Amino acid sequence: MSKQTSGKKAAQKATQKAAQKATGKGNPGKGSPGTRTGGQGGGRIPAPAAAPAAAPAPETGASPAPELSRRRLLGTVGAAGAAGLVVGGAGGALAVSAAQDTAPTALTSIGSTEVAFRKASATHQAGITTPLQATGHLVAFDLAPDADRKTAAALLRRWSRTAEELMAGRTPDADTGVALDAGPSSLTVTFGFGHSFFDRTGLTKRRPVQLDPLPDFSADALDPERSNGDLWIQIGADDALVAFHALRALQKDAAGSARLRWQMNGFNRTPGATARPRTARNLMGQIDGTNNPKPSDKDFDERIFVGRDADQAWMRGGSYAVVRRIRMLLDDWEKRSRHAQEKVIGRRKDNGAPLTGGSESTPMRLDATGSDGLPVIPANAHARIAAPASNQGAALLRRPFSFHDGFREDGAPDAGLLFVCWQADPLRAFTQIQRKLDRGDALSPFLRHEASGLFAVPPAAEPGGYVGRPLLEG
Repeated sequence: MSKQTSGKKAAQKATQKAAQKATGKGNPGKGSPGTRTGGQGGGRIPAPAAAPAAAPAPETGASPAPELSRRRLLGTVGAAGAAGLVVGGAGGALAVSAAQDTAPTALTSIGSTEVAFRKASATHQAGITTPLQATGHLVAFDLAPDADRKTAAALLRRWSRTAEELMAGRTPDADTGVALDAGPSSLTVTFGFGHSFFDRTGLTKRRPVQLDPLPDFSADALDPERSNGDLWIQIGADDALVAFHALRALQKDAAGSARLRWQMNGFNRTPGATARPRTARNLMGQIDGTNNPKPSDKDFDERIFVGRDADQAWMRGGSYAVVRRIRMLLDDWEKRSRHAQEKVIGRRKDNGAPLTGGSESTPMRLDATGSDGLPVIPANAHARIAAPASNQGAALLRRPFSFHDGFREDGAPDAGLLFVCWQADPLRAFTQIQRKLDRGDALSPFLRHEASGLFAVPPAAEPGGYVGRPLLEG
């Protein structure tokens, strides 16, 4: 070491000792003015060096050395863990350090929101009328070649137990640790049975007629490897890690009993991202789901859930889910002017109001004509053709996720809608509406239906039971 370097270090040490003596940091005991104690971890963080007397800190009522909390930066609520913001170190660098948290802080409202897997007053599975979540996975499984009814019952028992634990924000045994520090985040797990499940388990006589395969539509370009399946799971959550954690746990539960057939990943707007709750927008930029039936409607249950007069008693209180992967031809769509897009849909793009005026919730005036004598809402507009008034009152509950799976070889986005809709009878709801859309919907040229599935979703598990128990043990 050179004498010059040695002299510089000695001078630095002398300066540090003088500063410590002046500020009382030479003996940093508990509560000494020269240290700060981490709010959560209780660790001690050195305070920044005292400012020169010629430049006193402004009297703002706040600490001259603001504390940054890792948990605050992540959006949690509660007492923040202490952090030191050190300015003016070697080379004038800005450094941020955070004390390790050892005590929990409160979760945000998004993280702490819990949806019950089962409760005495609930007939239906969660994930049907639950508000749309920010992220989701749709997954189908086929039973293992040697699986039977007993194997299926054991699997549904495991799945139900895992779903109940995860939806409550609890960690099951042998956990991966992906969501250890997260709350339930509105997690829902919904189970359904495909047409082929009943053949595989010897329950063909208990298969509902409503589960008969959907008819072919002219616009279909379905990939059979990404369609149907013995078992179906819908996972939704307001946190992507929580949703993935559930997906991984359920996949592990299936080992030896069922194999993954297909998986699709989707997303929606995160709750709280808008000033007030709004109807979701799809990737075309259109408000999507305006005419959804509402639980407050007097005929809601009749339209969406299987009634007590159903032939198959095990489905009473359940529903039927139609799942479609619909790719949007966004390059073609985005070449259209906004006015042209609104004519295709029949609604304004900014607020979802019908072209006949009003707000999003204003009923469409399908008989209204313009000065040219033509319908204000074109005869082939999507909103007109899909409306209950155009389909003998048929309605379904749309609950989709958007998806983006990268780009195709031609550079077009592989993106669109993971369409999930719920109804008491698919033949009288989805099939009836889709047949009409198939004959002349102005939106159809911009869509490609690439995968499809229909699943019977039984009611919620009774206390002490599991989803599907009345079917598998009845």
